[in-house]
Order: sequence, then C-alpha cells, then structure tokens
Amino acid sequence: MVSKTLFVCRLTPDQITRLHKILDTKGWEFGEAPHAHWRARSDKINVVAYHSGKFTVQGKNTPDFVQFILEPEILHEARFGYEDVLAETEKPEMFQPHAGIDESGKGDFFGPLVVACCYVDGNMARECLRLGVDDSKRIRSDKKIAELADKIRTVTGGRFSIVPIGPEAYNRLYESFGNLNRLLAWGHARALENLLEKEPACPRAIVDQFCRKDVVLRALKERGRSIQIEQRPRAEEDVAVAAASILARAEFVRRLDLLTASAGVTLPKGAGPKITAVAADLVRRRGPDVLRGLAKVHFKTSRQAIDAAAGSTTSQQ
Repeated sequence: MVSKTLFVCRLTPDQITRLHKILDTKGWEFGEAPHAHWRARSDKINVVAYHSGKFTVQGKNTPDFVQFILEPEILHEARFGYEDVLAETEKPEMFQPHAGIDESGKGDFFGPLVVACCYVDGNMARECLRLGVDDSKRIRSDKKIAELADKIRTVTGGRFSIVPIGPEAYNRLYESFGNLNRLLAWGHARALENLLEKEPACPRAIVDQFCRKDVVLRALKERGRSIQIEQRPRAEEDVAVAAASILARAEFVRRLDLLTASAGVTLPKGAGPKITAVAADLVRRRGPDVLRGLAKVHFKTSRQAIDAAAGSTTSQQ
C-alpha cells in the first residue's frame, strides 16, 4: 500500500538480513518493535521488519528510501506507485466485497472493549490502501488514528458498525460468560449483525483467529449465519480488518478520554506497573468499587492495585 509517506511490502528472511546490513553500514539507529525482527530510524524516516515478512516504511523521506535503497538493492524491481496493482494481483480476494472485524481495548486495563466491523468493496479497498489504512497497532499516533477513522467512515459510506462495551457492562458480561473468548465472540457477532442491517448482501466476513470458529458461529443470530466466516492468523493484513481495527481504536481512545474526565485523573492505556499505581491510588481515595466503572476487573492488575492500596493504608496507620 502506498501514500506519500507510507510504503508497505513483503520481504523474505534473506532480504531482511541484507537490508539490516545495508542500513547498519549507513549508520541507521536500530531498536525493537512488537512482533518485529527490528526497527530502524534515520532522518525523517522509520522502517520496521516484522516477523510475518511485512516491511513498513514511514516518514517524509519514504520515496527516496524506496526508490534509491529498497528497490535497487533489495527488491530489484520498481514498486513505488504500483502497490495497489500488485496487491490486486497477489490478493485479489481482498478487493471482493467483504467485511472485516477487529477489536480494541482487550489488553487495556482501563477503558472499554470496542468491537468494529467494516465493509469494503473493490473501490473502497483501493481507496483505503491509498489513504494508508493499516493495522491500528502499527499506528502510534491517536491523532492519526482519529483522522483515518474519519476518512474510513466517508469512504465506506457509513457501512460499518461499532459495538462499545463500557467497563461496567464489560465486567457484567465477563462474569456471565466466564471466558474472554466467548465475550469476544459475542461482541464480534453483534458488530457483524449490526453491519448486515446496513449491507445485507455482504457475502463473507474475516476475523482474527482468537478462538474456535464454532464459538463465533454460535454467537451469531439467524442473519449472520447465512454468510461465510473466515478466521485467519494476522487477519489485520486484510484491508477491511485493518479499517475495522482503526475504527475500534478511535472509539476506544475517545471513550477512554471521557472516562479520564469523569475520574479526574489520567487513565493510561495498556497494563503494567504504571497502570497498577494509578489504579491503587484510585482505590485508596475512592474504594475498590471504583474500578468496576473504569476498568476490566478480572485483570490481575485489579487485585494488585487493591493489595497495594491496602498495604499503603496499613503503613500510614
């Protein structure tokens, strides 16, 4: 996929190794990135070599990097400006009418779980690729996520659905289902059913392989059971799933901001020691029940925060 500041292609392990040597020789700064062999930075450009073979180039100097390093020294062919054509040749099914489903907030202690389903046809898929639609986890800027979400809403003509599950509802549902995968399947099914109200002719939907297919199928109502469900590892490589991931993340960030305003303290994303410290402070000031309205209480973070708050209170007595 291509835009003025984004290029994505696939590299073999040998190509990734050769490129690492070339960039090292040129003095690029290397670091780590999730699900990646390495990431590297230079002036106004950032590249990431993922374990899946996906290689991303972002920054103002993207055209120069692709045309003067990547193409002549690694790819040995001209691709910049032809990515849409290549994608249609290599993955023609991505340009057939279908929906993609993804979620955001699953790994975040604070905030909701949001599931989104997005429909694309050939023209919508091409336009999303042109805009630089990618898996939301690879887009670090909340502002960029919001901008892309707005564009996706326009490109798809409103043919998407979003199912936000706030913390209080999430905690009730988790206790009812007793299993996160079953809760996720329910959310995916609801998002798909809602989309089919807008686009009844949608023939298939792609979802990440987070649980057995029959769990998702059981959660669907009559309308949803009439379409083909495809579960794939790395489903976000499909443009409809990537678009859904951006819509879901944008709504997650928006709702987390609203919760932050109501809590009177910044609620950080993710999970870990910093998040536990914020949760413990909330528990100390407002009691353990405050977490049910702000967070996913089945996370171990919840117990850690309550224990930390209790220990702090005891030490002050």
